[in-house]
Amino acid sequence: MEAVIKTDKLTKRFGDFIATNNITFEVYAGEIFGFLGANGAGKTTAMRMLTGLSTPSSGSATVAGFDVYRETERIKKNIGYMSQKFSLYEDLTVMENIRFFGGIYGLSDKAIKEKSDMLVEQLGLASEKKKLVGALPLGWKQKLSFSVAVLHDPKIVFLDEPTGGVDPLTRRQFWDLIYAATSRGVTVFVTTHYMDEAEYCNRISIMVDGSIKALDTPYNLKREFGVGSMDEVFYKLAREARRSAD
Repeated sequence: MEAVIKTDKLTKRFGDFIATNNITFEVYAGEIFGFLGANGAGKTTAMRMLTGLSTPSSGSATVAGFDVYRETERIKKNIGYMSQKFSLYEDLTVMENIRFFGGIYGLSDKAIKEKSDMLVEQLGLASEKKKLVGALPLGWKQKLSFSVAVLHDPKIVFLDEPTGGVDPLTRRQFWDLIYAATSRGVTVFVTTHYMDEAEYCNRISIMVDGSIKALDTPYNLKREFGVGSMDEVFYKLAREARRSAD
């Protein structure tokens, strides 16, 4: 299997505080890789290093074959990114946002028009395409934001807490969009603190206090820990970490 993300002892320090501590893992082409953990576990810090937004303190990593220290601009051209805060322009219409980001991604005018028309139809937003994005419900904003993040057919898309604050039905619909992207060959790296979403991933890692404490398929982790849900896996790891700290 081709590894499109590789890290080796990747670490980020802020003064005396270690946000991510010697994390080592690989993500394979076409898979959904879940990067799980509680709020403050170091997930977003790790993602910022992998997307070229933050320089590591030590360790090494490549994304889409490019080095996170020396080739951050080439990384950015080969990935999509959706932050945990809504990342489109609320004072532009649906179509204006799509066209704007299509231009940033370097798509031709013809490609932008074709993808814009296709996208609003797929999302059921044809009747809303001239509406300001700020007027859309949060769930529609999130789905539009994801669709724009993969507009240019990137090799990898990074999703940082993409379903935060939306209802369970919308969360399920959002994951349908993720499955559709992977069927086109896009690799998905997703952070979340919703443990039930781990079941949707091919493999997951679980971060506790800046370190990766487990990495495998959801099925194998539940079997290893002798539990029936990913919530229980996480709670066991968290208890072990607290006992170690004491």
